[in-house]
Amino acid sequence: MTLEIRPDDPSSPAVRALVTAHLAGMFANTPAESVHALDVDGLAADGIRMWSAWIDGDLAGIGACKDLGADRAELKSMRVVDAFLGRGVGRAILRRIVDDARERGIDSLWLETGSTDDFVPARRLYLSEGFEECGPFPPYAADPLSTFMTRRL
Repeated sequence: MTLEIRPDDPSSPAVRALVTAHLAGMFANTPAESVHALDVDGLAADGIRMWSAWIDGDLAGIGACKDLGADRAELKSMRVVDAFLGRGVGRAILRRIVDDARERGIDSLWLETGSTDDFVPARRLYLSEGFEECGPFPPYAADPLSTFMTRRL
């Protein structure tokens, strides 16, 4: 298995398809007001850095980082293709984002993820990589379907 993580364009066909599937899954299982995932246009906005992970030429996952100002950034749109779950893809993308944030002088990373059982693997990953639960941060409000986390760099 050869894993490559690279900066990517969210409008590329493979990435666009994964983002579309990610959003469809989110809206199928979560009320619209509790869905905070970015669409392709959101991922292409200024202040967003996006990476894709590839295994032997196949898209395996994506992740992004949104600058929040004041040396803070937020993880966004972390998603692994189902066929590659459990192979360390999400961890590798997360570590690449953390490394990039450090290189850019970011002091802390923040994230919002789901609080339901289907998000347990994501929360475990973040906890194992040094994130801690915290309260909502701007622009979020308290939501029983959200878990907020942060990590000092």
